Amino acid sequence: MVYILFVLGLLGLFFGGEYLVRGAANVARAYRISPMVIGLTIVGFGTSTPELLVSLNAALNGAPAIAVGNVLGSNIANVLLILGVTALVYPVMIDARRIWRDLTFMILGVALLWLMLLGDGLSRIESVVLVAALAGFLLSSFLNGKEEEEADPEGLMPVWKAALITLGGLVVLMVGARLLVDSSTQIARSFGISEAVIGLTVVAVGTSLPELATSVIAAWRRHSEIAVGNVIGSNIFNVLGILGITGLVLPITDIDPRFLREDMPWVMGTGLLLVLFAAVLKGVPRWAGGVLLAAYALYVALMI
Repeated sequence: MVYILFVLGLLGLFFGGEYLVRGAANVARAYRISPMVIGLTIVGFGTSTPELLVSLNAALNGAPAIAVGNVLGSNIANVLLILGVTALVYPVMIDARRIWRDLTFMILGVALLWLMLLGDGLSRIESVVLVAALAGFLLSSFLNGKEEEEADPEGLMPVWKAALITLGGLVVLMVGARLLVDSSTQIARSFGISEAVIGLTVVAVGTSLPELATSVIAAWRRHSEIAVGNVIGSNIFNVLGILGITGLVLPITDIDPRFLREDMPWVMGTGLLLVLFAAVLKGVPRWAGGVLLAAYALYVALMI
């Protein structure tokens, strides 16, 4: 039964990602919104739902600092693991001129969080600032994300149907990720793999599976803007939205020094690396995807 659930989880990731990308692309066409903006918002925020649930659960259970580790680890995995795997499947194109504002938001959001954490945690006032910054990002994205050309009505899916497919794809994606993580954990235990290794691999990567599946399928379908927007939007939502909301529920105090000493430099470094790839390489070619995966393997090795 566990192996059946594992297969169902894989199928859920594939079909959920497929319909999420297809629906999101049609919503973008219908409203003449850039696919990048859809990737940054609907897709990026939607696939970050597992991280939000994990962080809120940690805060409600009296361990809000876990939310910080969850977000930082997810942001590192988004750039190194997800873009790395995506680029190996199909090279990712990035138009730096069109997304400079989004990349700037991502880097400034990390810098703002770093500055706040240096002050020994997140107060409710600081959390309000993060959420307000997220609202500003959303407003800026939609105001500047209109396409000039009218969408060709031929073959254009009705908006209600596209929205329903997008939502349905997101739900199937989340269920598939959950089934895959739970079944993988049981399989790993049956082979005598330690809880620590399971936590560092299956569970840690598990909350990033929706982003991974969506970005890979988007790149495969030649929707590079959605793939890139998914990663950037997820990183912005993680820092500003998830930690902002978590801090409003319960202020985050007693920050583990390792977050500031080890993880924050990695989060900022991976963000700047993405900016460098966008500006110099105009994307992430296959060889660069290999570099990102090697960097992620190094990060995991150093954290063990």
